Amino acid sequence: MTRSTAPDDVTGRPTSRDGGRRLSRRGFLGGVGAAGAGLGIAAAVAATRAEAVSSPGSDVAAKIDFHGRHQAGIGTASQDRLAFAAFDVTTTDRAALRRLLRDWTAAAAAMTEGALVPGPSHEPVAPPADTGEAVGLPPSGLTVTIGFGPSLFDDRFGLADRRPAALAPLPPLPGDELDDLRSGGDIAIQACSNDPQVAFHVIRNLARIASGSAVMRWSQLGFGRTSSTSDGQSTPRNLFGFKDGTRNIHGEDRSAMADHVWVHDADQPWMQGGTYLVSRRIRMLIESWDRDFLADQESIFGRFKTSGAPLTGHHELDDPDYAATSPDGRPVIPDGSHIRLASPENNGGLRILRRGFSYTDGMDPNGLLDAGLFFICFQDDPQSFVTLQRKLGAHDALNEYIKHTGSGLFACPTGLPDRSRTWADHLFA
Repeated sequence: MTRSTAPDDVTGRPTSRDGGRRLSRRGFLGGVGAAGAGLGIAAAVAATRAEAVSSPGSDVAAKIDFHGRHQAGIGTASQDRLAFAAFDVTTTDRAALRRLLRDWTAAAAAMTEGALVPGPSHEPVAPPADTGEAVGLPPSGLTVTIGFGPSLFDDRFGLADRRPAALAPLPPLPGDELDDLRSGGDIAIQACSNDPQVAFHVIRNLARIASGSAVMRWSQLGFGRTSSTSDGQSTPRNLFGFKDGTRNIHGEDRSAMADHVWVHDADQPWMQGGTYLVSRRIRMLIESWDRDFLADQESIFGRFKTSGAPLTGHHELDDPDYAATSPDGRPVIPDGSHIRLASPENNGGLRILRRGFSYTDGMDPNGLLDAGLFFICFQDDPQSFVTLQRKLGAHDALNEYIKHTGSGLFACPTGLPDRSRTWADHLFA
């Protein structure tokens, strides 16, 4: 088997290629140990962190208003750290759920200000209201976002008539290898910050407040944003070392946010101006990927690895030319490439707002790294994600190197205008 190995020029474009032909990988790769992959992950993480330093979402002193027309943490410039948790409500008392949502609102609003969770903190014979690990730390751009899962609207609390029609469980999707213990949930909390301890502090304290009313079903920590959600942010790299989501919606693009993210004409008032969150835990088969040829990696993504430019361009932000063909008549950007299959041009203009993070959860029983992408996206209709994932799950060349192991769908209500309103008000009119 032969292939071109000419070096890249300064733009990241190879000076010669094999005509875009994909090479057989898995049979060639065979078994791979974890040791060689560690350096690749370290380099990718370092690149991601370096790019985040000067972005608007990386200001450690920043305070982001908890109150507003929309929930923070959606169109907000993406921070560098994530703590995400899904909870199952264990109480069957409607009043207890209402109290929980009120208490969570007060705690979340305080923590985004860098303040202690409200309640007694210096009573010697009572546990403090705040666990204390974030005392003295600035909020570091903290946002706390809530979403309600389909399972919350069963017959436990009389909320069936409050469920939006679009909030139905996601259907089985191609390539799903979902773990029930990493999927679903009645309520989701997304805490994002540029300080991991500040983000973790949110989940820890909300879980403590929930004692007796709700329990954590699953959680995920994320490091290194994998999407640019602001005009001032550069595109970060995922753990495969590629810039991904170059053409993502930015929060400053009010037209795109209105057309693709915020819900209009909602069948439930509390979802007017809200959005739908889809989470996917996507494990990356790091060791296999790190042994694949550069030309093959680039054909899978449809971009040059160094520059992030599409295979038909010279710079990252160049528009891909999906009609371009090589001398032998094959598409320069392969039919199964990730950017071709996910592009708005090839999906009737469909777009979603991506807001994901890299993760690592140690090693699996085979000694391989359990690492990948905790994918989060927001859209005005969950069907947008389903449409894209059906196409990607069936045809994306990247599928050889990833596994979807967790999933969730949550309705994120409109924002709270001021301190007189709480998350309970969305469900209990």
